[in-house]
Parts: sequence; C-alpha cells; structure tokens
Amino acid sequence: MLLETLAVARDFGRVHEITSILIRYGFGDLVRRLGIVSIVERAGHVLHWHEIDELTSMEPPERVRRVLEEMGPTFVKLGQIFATRPDLFAPVWIAEFEKLQDQARPAPIEKIMAQLQEDLGAAPDEVFATFDPAPIAAASIAQVHKAVLEDGTHVIVKVRRPGIRAIVEADLRLLSQLADIAAQEIKDLRRYNPQEIARQFAQSMRRELDFAREGRNSERMRANFSKHPEIVIPKVYWQWTCERINVQEFIEGISGHDIETLAQADLDRRQLAKRGADALFKMIIEDGFFHADPHPGNCFFLPGNRIAFIDFGMVGRLSEERRNQVVSLLYGLVEKDPENVVKILLKWADKIPTRKDSLISEVDHFIEQYHGAPLKDLNIAELLLNLTTLLRDHQLNLPADLALLIKAFITLESLGRQLDPDFNLIIAAEPFLKRAFLLRYTPDAIARRGLKTATNLFEMFTELPQDLHRILEDLRQGAVSVRLDIARPEWLGKDLDRVVNRLSVSLVTAALIIGSSIVSTVEGGASSLIGLTAFIGAVFGGIWLLFSIWRSG
Repeated sequence: MLLETLAVARDFGRVHEITSILIRYGFGDLVRRLGIVSIVERAGHVLHWHEIDELTSMEPPERVRRVLEEMGPTFVKLGQIFATRPDLFAPVWIAEFEKLQDQARPAPIEKIMAQLQEDLGAAPDEVFATFDPAPIAAASIAQVHKAVLEDGTHVIVKVRRPGIRAIVEADLRLLSQLADIAAQEIKDLRRYNPQEIARQFAQSMRRELDFAREGRNSERMRANFSKHPEIVIPKVYWQWTCERINVQEFIEGISGHDIETLAQADLDRRQLAKRGADALFKMIIEDGFFHADPHPGNCFFLPGNRIAFIDFGMVGRLSEERRNQVVSLLYGLVEKDPENVVKILLKWADKIPTRKDSLISEVDHFIEQYHGAPLKDLNIAELLLNLTTLLRDHQLNLPADLALLIKAFITLESLGRQLDPDFNLIIAAEPFLKRAFLLRYTPDAIARRGLKTATNLFEMFTELPQDLHRILEDLRQGAVSVRLDIARPEWLGKDLDRVVNRLSVSLVTAALIIGSSIVSTVEGGASSLIGLTAFIGAVFGGIWLLFSIWRSG
C-alpha cells in the first residue's frame, strides 16, 4: 500500500482534481470501485462527497462527455478517439463523443513569446517580417498565429502550449494505472482490453505532441499528391519547425464549415465532393497513408475547385495486406459476396467468436438487405456502422487502424453529402476498387507475392536448425514445461462414480462368498449362522450388481 501511495504522490494534485470531477458528476461508485478513494485518503486527504442533482440527472453519455471536457486536453483527446470506435460504443455514445470540442482560451502571450524565442533562437519579430501575437485559433494542445516571412510568404505558426507535456504525461500515467485497476476490478470492462487502449492512446498523444512528426506526415502527403494539382497540402518550412513549433504555408480558402458560400465563389460543389472522395481513396487504397480526421475544419475549398487538407497530427497507416483486405471487403459488399465479407471480418477480429455460426448467419442476412439495391441508394457510413455493430454484439473488436479508417469514411461521406445531396461514397469507390482488385492479379503482383512467400519459406528452413537447437537446450536444462488442461465433462464424473460403486459391491460380494464358505466349514452353531448371514448378503449384493448392469444397458 505504501508503494501504491508513493506511485501517485507526484501526480497527487491531478488525482484529486480528476476524482473531484468524477464525484461531482455522480461517478462516486466508479471512484470507489477503482480504489482511487483509498489511495487519496492514505495520502492524507479527505474527499467531500457532495453530488449535484442537476449533473447526476443527465443521461450517461452526456455526463461522460462533460466529465471528459472538464478533465482537460488529454481526456478530450481520449473522447475523440472513442468517437472513432463504433465497434466499442453504441451510436448514442459516438454522437456524444463527437461533440467534444478541442478549444481553449489562448495561453498568455508572454509565455508563448518566451517559448518561441527559446526554440527559434531569436525573438519572433526578428525571425519573421511580421508576427501577429493574437492567435487565429486556440486548442487544448496548441494555438496558431499568423506570420509573414522575409520574402513576403504568408505562413501560420503552430505553437505547443507551454507546460502541456508535463500535464499530458501525468494524465497518461494515471490512465495507465486506472486501466490496470479497471481490468482487475470491473469484469465488464475486461473484454475491451483497457490496458491496450491506454497504451495505444498514450502512443497517439505523444505523437501528436511532436509537431516535427506532424510536419513529416504533411510532407509525405504532399509528395503523394505531387501529381495531383487539384489537391493542395501546405508546405512545411523546416528551418523553423521543431518538436514545439510547426511553421507551414498559410492556406486561404473557404472552410468546410462554410459550404453555403461556395456558390458565391463560383465553385462546383459536385466536383468538390468527387475530388474529395478520390483523394481519400487514393490515400487509403493506393498509398496506405491517410488523413484520419478529414472533418470540415480540416478542409478548405480553393479557386479552380481545388481542395486543401490541413492538420496531419492524426494519420492512419495501412499495410499492403490490410489494404488488400479492405479492397476485398468493400468489393464483396459492392458485388454482394457474403462469404468473402465474413472471412475478412473474422480475420480482422483476430479470434473465433463464441457464436461463429450466428455471426455468419447475421452477416448473410445483412448482405441480403442490400442485395439488388442501386448503388446510389447505398449509404456506406450506415453500412459500415451496421457491420461494426455486428462485431460489437459478438464481443469482437476492430484493430485500431481500421477504426480510424471507418471514422475517415464516415466523416468524408457526411461532408460529401453536404456538398452534393446525391453524393455516394460507394459509387466513388467503385473504380478504385476494381482497379485495385485487378492490380492484385497482374504478373508483377503475383511474382512479387510468390517471391515474398519463397523468401519466407527459405528463412524458415534456414532458421530451423537454430530453433531445434534452442528447443533441445531448453529441454536439457529443464526450461520446457508441458501443461495439459483437460476439461472433465460432467457425465464422465458420474460414470466413474457408478463404475467405482459396482467394483466396490463386487469386491464386497466376493469377500462375503469366500468368507461364508470358510466359516461354514467350522463346526458350531454360531459359525453356521454367521456363514449363512454372509452368504445371504452376498446373494443380495450379486442381485443388485446384475440389476445395475442390466439397467445401464
């Protein structure tokens, strides 16, 4: 207990703050079950358990969202990650998590300027021709300022909030501890693997705090679209970009939130929707590197019906194998191939469900709902959400990269329908899917897969002697143990009991017969009586044994 108390001592202030927020919103029981109260009390602090009726009367999804907002940037980001997991949360929860706004008051300009001077090596006014101290946007992790370079180029300077890393690291340590406690104490949460969610989230948060990594993501995306002038990715100015600063080209256009003004700018909304979809499918199917959060605030519409994407702090990556699986799934949905859809879903789930036959039957029924429906009537967002609902009902979770992919699909289709009411993502996907499906069977692709398979086999055979040697060494040293876990059926135990009973009666009966025979040879009235009694007992034992055998068949 002392070690547990010391482990949270450095983050005690944050523990108390989080605990107070949970209790105020009526999650006192959760706090007790997680054991946070005992930790805080052992540290010498007494909690005041006052709950506010107005807050506790809210519906659970809204209460959780309000709690995450009050807990600060780390937990707001966690809620935004939850919004990408329709396989874990029902639609009512997803809708509430999507309301989480990553907005905050600007940090004091004195602290921003001091940090900029430390990172740039000089005052911002000396590095840039002009620097606007008033931010144009402020979020929980960073805020954005406009500036002009010496050559007249307009840029934005994205600055990480001073001191935010220490707060985030404290929150991540607490989340890791809470995930361990939750997995041990709350049985219903174990199937969600809270430790793995906490680990992936911590990794994502640390990446997002590194603005140099965001710059590399942006440069990679810019290179992927170098031959597509209709898609604009801002240029990164690396001489001033580092872990806490990102300086990039300023994009001036119409925000995705301001779609109604597109007609005044003489832009074709239908063409914009198609180009946005084409860009997404290129990212996913051809490049395996995609913008994981293409919401309206991260999209700008430019003259010439061009589209600019910004903010690459959250990106998704798909291996070639995963891309092939996505193509097979979407192609199976488009071409009404339920067997292929089931195979891919089970492969993604990475385990056999307890009701596999039921899952296959439900997926077949799901495919039948869309069989024969015109492509223009299909809604891919609804379709994918229904698929993830099936997985959730069978307690199967999606890999993190696929959850981001589904979120990107749903977000883009929503934006596409705002631009063009007749927009359909499946129709836009069809040419990409067919081209990708055909490319998998070109001679080059087949030769590449064959070479990879041959290389894997060769490596396996060359490493086989070393593996055998290692196994033999472990056997020699007694480091190999074999454990057999055999589940004993209930019927086997009952049958064994009956067999043992019959054997016992048989032995007793035989002993009575032999004993009565020996006693009968002895002269005397008492001996004859004992022998007769034993013989009668043996007769009854034999009759019971024969009857028992006959009754059992």
